[in-house]
Amino acid sequence: MIDKNKQNILIAAAIQARREAYAPYSHFYVGAALLTKDNEIVTGINMESSSYGLSVCAERNTIATAIGKGKRDFEAMAIVSQGGVTPCGACRQVIFDICGNIDIILADEEGKIREITNTKALLPNAFGDKNLA
Repeated sequence: MIDKNKQNILIAAAIQARREAYAPYSHFYVGAALLTKDNEIVTGINMESSSYGLSVCAERNTIATAIGKGKRDFEAMAIVSQGGVTPCGACRQVIFDICGNIDIILADEEGKIREITNTKALLPNAFGDKNLA
């Protein structure tokens, strides 16, 4: 389990990122912060499109940014949203595929932790690369 200091740092980074979220249709703003094993924090936001299916969640934007920076090993992710909701199914799959079993901190827009969980709990019996052999 990620320590309290790292939790607080990640939540603060996700809150800051959330301020830049682009959600003109749903007005549901999400920020995410991903902690790499070398202690770098990568952030991202959700971004909506008028063609709703082309919208991208904060979690996947954050992971894509980290991969684009050459990061491959991750420790935890904080996700900040109204009410501190869990990631959607698509994000759960991408977190599993790219990050493995990491801690997931779910916090509301004030930074109050609603839940600390992990990838395995969010996506039990996940389909992954081992199934593609």
